[in-house]
Amino acid sequence: MKTVKEVAEMTGISVRTLQYYDEIGLLKPSKVTEAGYRLYDSRALEILQQILFFKELDFRLKEIKAILEDPDFNRIGAFKKQKELLRIKRDRLNDLISLLEKLEKGEACMSFREFDLSGYIQALEDFKNNKTEDVIRYWGSVEAFNDFIMKTREHESGIAKTAIKYYGSVEKYTAAMKENLDHFSERMEQMERIKENGLVERNRELTEELLSDLTRDVTSEEVQKTVKKLIELGEQSAPDMDMGENYWEAITEEFLKNQKVIEGFDKIHGSGAAKFMAEAYRYYLRRGQQQCL
Repeated sequence: MKTVKEVAEMTGISVRTLQYYDEIGLLKPSKVTEAGYRLYDSRALEILQQILFFKELDFRLKEIKAILEDPDFNRIGAFKKQKELLRIKRDRLNDLISLLEKLEKGEACMSFREFDLSGYIQALEDFKNNKTEDVIRYWGSVEAFNDFIMKTREHESGIAKTAIKYYGSVEKYTAAMKENLDHFSERMEQMERIKENGLVERNRELTEELLSDLTRDVTSEEVQKTVKKLIELGEQSAPDMDMGENYWEAITEEFLKNQKVIEGFDKIHGSGAAKFMAEAYRYYLRRGQQQCL
């Protein structure tokens, strides 16, 4: 058995993080002494190793928890899949490092392979061919969907940059989009239920509540409670959809840099509304990250 301090020293994970894993049920200690000390056996360390592998692959903690709690979870199969994903990540990082080294040397290297969306475009083509009924139902015709694919090709670089901002990499974006296309009908039904359940109206009400007084301190408990409700509502609206690990940070950035968003919010809610929104969200997100350390 190892104490929480020994596990922290061995893994480089802070004691607070291990305590947090215990609190959310991700990694329970094997035993807790009468004095309240957490102890971890070899099985617990194996689970921790799995958690760290998944974290290295940028899985969110709630996703890792769901995977580990799955009764069909295959440890050896997970090792193989993790190895494959880490190799992909390694190769991508090597490509980016190689490109940066060339640029550092002053070489004219216009390489955009690192931002290649061909996997996503192929997924769209497969969706068109395999789920034609859905294409016609939601796009009106196959021709209209072909126009959508063509526009995706035309704006590939911009879409790739957005994908990286929201998801961390083109690969993760492509994987998420493939998942959404594989369950397209279910996703569209979800969107309809969102409207029927009044979640859109509730989002509007909370936004108006948040921006009702722009003179408030964004760090105040009142403001932060409303931000928490907005984020929880957003996640409730798409429980099965991968919105990307950087989704909320990217949304926050829109309120600071997207001129159309800024003008729209300021016109409706008053001058400085977009900035207030961004600062309120940013404080909430940063506070959450600090609590997880």
